[in-house]
Amino acid sequence: MSAARTVGILGGGQLGRMLGLSAIPLGIECVFYDPAPDAPARVAGRHICAPWDDRAALAAFAESVDVITFEFENVPTASLAFLAGIRPVRPGVRSLELTCDRIREKEFLRSAGVPVQPFAAIATDADLDLALATVGPHGVLKTRTLGYDGKGQRVVRAAAELAPAWTDLGRRPCIYEAFVPFDREVSVVATRALDGSTAVYPLVENLHTHGILFRSIAPARVDDAIAAAATRHARSVLEGLGHVGTLALEMFVADGTLVANEIAPRVHNSGHWTIGGARTSQFENHMRAVAGLPLGDAGAPEHAAMVNLIGGVPDTAEILAIPGASAHLYGKSPRPGRKVAHMNLVAPSREELLARLERLEALARRVNRLA
Repeated sequence: MSAARTVGILGGGQLGRMLGLSAIPLGIECVFYDPAPDAPARVAGRHICAPWDDRAALAAFAESVDVITFEFENVPTASLAFLAGIRPVRPGVRSLELTCDRIREKEFLRSAGVPVQPFAAIATDADLDLALATVGPHGVLKTRTLGYDGKGQRVVRAAAELAPAWTDLGRRPCIYEAFVPFDREVSVVATRALDGSTAVYPLVENLHTHGILFRSIAPARVDDAIAAAATRHARSVLEGLGHVGTLALEMFVADGTLVANEIAPRVHNSGHWTIGGARTSQFENHMRAVAGLPLGDAGAPEHAAMVNLIGGVPDTAEILAIPGASAHLYGKSPRPGRKVAHMNLVAPSREELLARLERLEALARRVNRLA
């Protein structure tokens, strides 16, 4: 089977932009399908601007490429199924269907042998008492579908708060999960190729602010047993889904064990450090996988970090003045709560990385506008 030379990407945000940029050195042409006329990815390939339910535009898009992938999971499943009837979709429809619904996602993780916290579905008033009995009074209520960067969820600290929290979320179908008193938030980014081979990146330690990822450090400050378990879980998820491409498994470290939070069936914010920080970035490995090419080395020669810029960007010269730092701007108009860029950092030792990281985080805190 020959490698794909033209890849269609559903979504044209910053993830699509970075996928497209990584494809250029591989000789792969990208075609982006996104309803937004100012989609950031349009600078890295051809842009088809049309609604998600426009079957004629979708068909023309599919017929112009060799294979299709996606950069975000909120692609309508009907549109994805329609496209899958015309061209191969990698990762498959199964990866999207299982991860776009938080109940099905948790059930899949449990069946794959990945530890999860107690959870319960809520769709009616009658479900509230059962959910409290199953999960307990301290939990997190999330909508079953949609929601990202802290949206569509509420923390519940007492039994009396669950019903009002559900009302606050519009009484939509939800999942109620036990609150995990974690020591660290971590994620593992991994890629699976068409032939089933995998590349797993070093475990990453994450810090969120107001539900939005602020900073990632690689490798995470955990013991070798935790890192090895995370790698095993990532491979179990990849194989269980039959996933082709990159994904991220987000987890909590609690009392020396791992508890899975959620799967992102695509390249992920916590893997942005791999641009310049790993021998092959998560974006290049995703493009290699979906195009049918061999995977690259996911190892990291140095310690690395990433800091998000949310709602504002400092002067580029200030970023580049920090040794080992690089700037990655998305071409998006700044507004509060919007990821508009990120900064990467590499250093030969953890101590040097953390010292430089203080300067980088100070820049971000000066310009970030979260709300």
